[in-house]
Amino acid sequence: MESQCGPRNAGETAGGSDREARAEQEPGETRDGRVDPAEREVQWVYQPVEVDLGDGRWALGRISGWWQDAAGRRWCRLRVGRSGRPACWERFDPARVLLLPVSGL
Repeated sequence: MESQCGPRNAGETAGGSDREARAEQEPGETRDGRVDPAEREVQWVYQPVEVDLGDGRWALGRISGWWQDAAGRRWCRLRVGRSGRPACWERFDPARVLLLPVSGL
């Protein structure tokens, strides 16, 4: 799964060409593939997780928000601990992101 994080394109502005590009993409997605849901659509949470890094290693992380797009796909605001990357929105993949109990073991 490709990360939905990353810098914005240098040419991304609020001008007409950006509006036209946004009209061709899915709601909530930016032109460079990142998502930017409306605050009122986000369910803020604290959910510890374990994340498959894709190279046989796993890392602890946290989901701080859930969001569902118009197509019904579920997104999570994921931060992988000690990765040096800020939290970002990614499509939730239960095979890659394992939800850990918050309490009550």
